[in-house]
Amino acid sequence: MQAPPTHTLAEGLRLPVNGLDYTLLALYFVVVLGIGFAARRSVRTSLDFFLSGRSLPAWVTGLAFVAANLGATEILGMAATGAQYGVAVVHWYWIGAIPAMVFLGLVMMPFYYRSKVRSVPEFLLQRFDKSAHLLSSALFAFAAILIAGVNLYALSIVVEALLGWPQWVAIVVAGIFVLAYITIGGLSSAIYNEVLQFFVILAALIPICVIGMKKVGGWDGLSGNLEKQHGDNFLTAWGGTGIGDPNPLGANWLTIILGLGFVLSFGYWTTNFAEVQRALSAKNLSAAQRTPLIAAFPKMFIVFLVMLPGLIAAVLVPKIGTAGSDLTYNDAIPYLMQELLPNGVLGIAVTGLLAAFMAGMAANVSSFNTVFTYDIWARYVVKDREDGYYLTFGRLITAIGVLASIGTAFIASSFSNIMGYLQTLFSFFNVPMFVVFVIGMFWKRASMKSGVWGLLAGTTAAMLNYFWIYKQGVVDIPTDQGANFVSAIVGFAAGAVVMVVVTLFTAPKPEAELAGLVYGTASPGLEDDGAEPGDSAWYRRPALLGWGAVVLAAACYVPYSF
Repeated sequence: MQAPPTHTLAEGLRLPVNGLDYTLLALYFVVVLGIGFAARRSVRTSLDFFLSGRSLPAWVTGLAFVAANLGATEILGMAATGAQYGVAVVHWYWIGAIPAMVFLGLVMMPFYYRSKVRSVPEFLLQRFDKSAHLLSSALFAFAAILIAGVNLYALSIVVEALLGWPQWVAIVVAGIFVLAYITIGGLSSAIYNEVLQFFVILAALIPICVIGMKKVGGWDGLSGNLEKQHGDNFLTAWGGTGIGDPNPLGANWLTIILGLGFVLSFGYWTTNFAEVQRALSAKNLSAAQRTPLIAAFPKMFIVFLVMLPGLIAAVLVPKIGTAGSDLTYNDAIPYLMQELLPNGVLGIAVTGLLAAFMAGMAANVSSFNTVFTYDIWARYVVKDREDGYYLTFGRLITAIGVLASIGTAFIASSFSNIMGYLQTLFSFFNVPMFVVFVIGMFWKRASMKSGVWGLLAGTTAAMLNYFWIYKQGVVDIPTDQGANFVSAIVGFAAGAVVMVVVTLFTAPKPEAELAGLVYGTASPGLEDDGAEPGDSAWYRRPALLGWGAVVLAAACYVPYSF
């Protein structure tokens, strides 16, 4: 494999920012802190702090749901993926996001919301036992800090390279602002800021795409240049993905569908508490189910705003990401900002990148503080204290989480494409949790002990595949992304097999304790929206089915009409 270039942004990337740009940036930070202080008035209990008192409308949680994912790593990473792999980046959205988001809304949210759990690991406590709960809590908390660190690292190198700030200053300033508005206003502050950040991010990306497309001569100029440089498959989603055929992504249709479209996608969107937490904060079950469906609509089209900058950069800098260039793939968007945007618009773009960072980091820090407080500290360390104690501890652990994120930020420096690093983390941590969830939800016989052993087996198998089979060259896998898809498949298969084997030799959970936790069992008592027990299943709700059908139909049509 070709050695990647340096992993920080190129030294020559300095933006000609002026007073107008800094004014826009300062104004944004004032608004962010103002939202935090406004949200503080509604924080009276730990439930208010960690889950917004389960009181938010669907449109707010829906936009926060997509914004939480649209972090700096998503923007820089997906643009980098577009520059490196071409149009195949659409798979991360139309194959690797939309179906799983619809599945979460229609099938899994009723299990989460009815059970009144405050976190994803807490559901495993109800379905399996304490060992599965403690292990999943520890794995999730660790992964959340690693992912928050990726966001922090991404923005620190961007700010250092573009504005000339020393990296430690960028880290401290950004970390302080995230810490401030989450500690002050809790999840409500994070969510309402994510709604604002969603629109700021769009305002940053749209000018880059429009001016960039004009610079390269429109779609004809873009496609013509890329075909000459990289071949026809660079501009098609499925071209060259036959088994054994070469393509830029280094993956065939089977590993794309199974590794990305099923295992990685469903593992991320259905069990990642940084996302699910937004839906759990909705005011009722109907709003919780509509949250990922509402988010799926903008998700379908955001791919163009993050992919086009990568393709444009690949035309303007043909050797980007190679040993013959000073620019890494991660430099795609910063380079276009430097080359294309005038002052004022430049200030909005820089603000958009900072907004993206704060959205991604805040999502992971707010989910980390909830899991650590409820699932580890209150459950196993300091039990049965008054609610005010856990509210205070939640604010303290938020500060610790931000400091820990600073410590993990530079692990990402070993990856030329930070999205590849994230996909590696997802294959290690999210996929094993997903296999335990899906088997536990759809198989009543799955025993209490099978959960913890499934988690251990899935995580271990995924790590062995990546660090030994792939990194040591035991099996030739062309790219990091291809290796991530294979690791996800291996982790899922290993976890599933071990769960089945362990179930055959251990006792199942008493059936009376499975009500509302396994598909086909009715929840005890009336639902908060007035439905009879078992009557609010997704297949009995035409309006919700309509939402899901429209989203899936659009997601299926767009890739084949591209």
